[in-house]
Amino acid sequence: MDDDPDLTHLRARLAEEEGAYASLLAALDSLAALPLPAATRPELPEKLARLNRLWEAPAPPQAGGLTGRAIRKRWDLFAPVFQKQTEFNGTLVQVLNSYLEGTAALHARLAEVTSVLVQYLQHVLPVVDARDRVATALATTRAELVLESFDRRQESLGRRLEGLLALRDRVESVSEEVRAIRGALAADAPPPGVADGQAARAAADAQYVAFENRFRGDRESLRERLAGYLDLFAGAAPVIDLGCGRGEFLELLGERGIAARGVDGNAQAAASCRERGLDVVPGDLVDFLREQPPASLGGVFAAQVVEHLPPAVLQAMLAEAHRVLRPGGVLVLETVNPRSFIGFHEVYLRDLTHVTPLHPDTLAFLAAAQGFTDVRIEMRAPVDPAARLQPVPAAGLPAGAAEVLNENAERLNALLYGPQEYVLIARR
Repeated sequence: MDDDPDLTHLRARLAEEEGAYASLLAALDSLAALPLPAATRPELPEKLARLNRLWEAPAPPQAGGLTGRAIRKRWDLFAPVFQKQTEFNGTLVQVLNSYLEGTAALHARLAEVTSVLVQYLQHVLPVVDARDRVATALATTRAELVLESFDRRQESLGRRLEGLLALRDRVESVSEEVRAIRGALAADAPPPGVADGQAARAAADAQYVAFENRFRGDRESLRERLAGYLDLFAGAAPVIDLGCGRGEFLELLGERGIAARGVDGNAQAAASCRERGLDVVPGDLVDFLREQPPASLGGVFAAQVVEHLPPAVLQAMLAEAHRVLRPGGVLVLETVNPRSFIGFHEVYLRDLTHVTPLHPDTLAFLAAAQGFTDVRIEMRAPVDPAARLQPVPAAGLPAGAAEVLNENAERLNALLYGPQEYVLIARR
């Protein structure tokens, strides 16, 4: 992903400033290395000492005799000149001494200032970095405190939401029970001793209807999913929907003009379908198939049903479905995919009425064993790609490392995040 233009500009400006800082520091380092005059002119101290020796005036001559008197007269004659020259020399030497001493002190002080300045600049970046780290740590701490506060609030809201969801589930379950009781009251009174059993069964049926309403999805989303099966039943009337539940697929078949009936072991669900004008009867799925004449149906459909059946009942259902279908009739069975970790743990294990997880190969084998042909398996309900393991970019990794990691990620995706459902499609 490309950086933000403002961030790119800031990075370029930072690089430019760091370069200027490095150049300045290098220049100061070179200035600090400038030697003092005493180090580059080792002869200066000796010359200065010689100059100090030479500036003094010569002493007056002390010789006697005629020659001595002549010399002293000449000395007396030139003494004022010698005295002025001596004063000049002394003043000049003093000035030079003072100047050289001051210059040496100034050079030493400049060297000291330069050294201190270099040391200061060498510590500027670490100090700035330390401040940045402290600021970052403070910002991180503040962010962590904010996130911690947000997490506590979210946890509190989560508990309240869980309470509301639990209350919603309870209200929905009770409402279904009330509907079941009203239906029982509207019917004829049962014989003595049977009322209690019917009430318990009605309550259990109502509770499972509420469970499906909660976890199966709303009617519109389920209709949208089941609509993908309609083309398989074109020209296949009549069709039987085994375990039709709330009747969404029966509604879709009716809208397509395909005659269909439904059967469901949940009396409450069957009654709800009949209230909407659907041809649905309550009862056992296998018994219902046994009541149908041979080769009388064009299609048999069951969505999320076969995993509720014990193995013997499942095989009996397949045998009866093969018997009642006419040649060319279609069998469509949708169920949970146990090969998908998320499908098995998030879908199959959630429903306590599930009996047997069916591997796709197992269900295909059982169908073929009962005489069905053209048996095939299609995967449905893929997991959201955002929830799957994401590929690793190759940048910054050793050659071939990204390919190996991504290949392993794909294997894990197939195992953990495979399609949550599959459908068996077979022909009589």
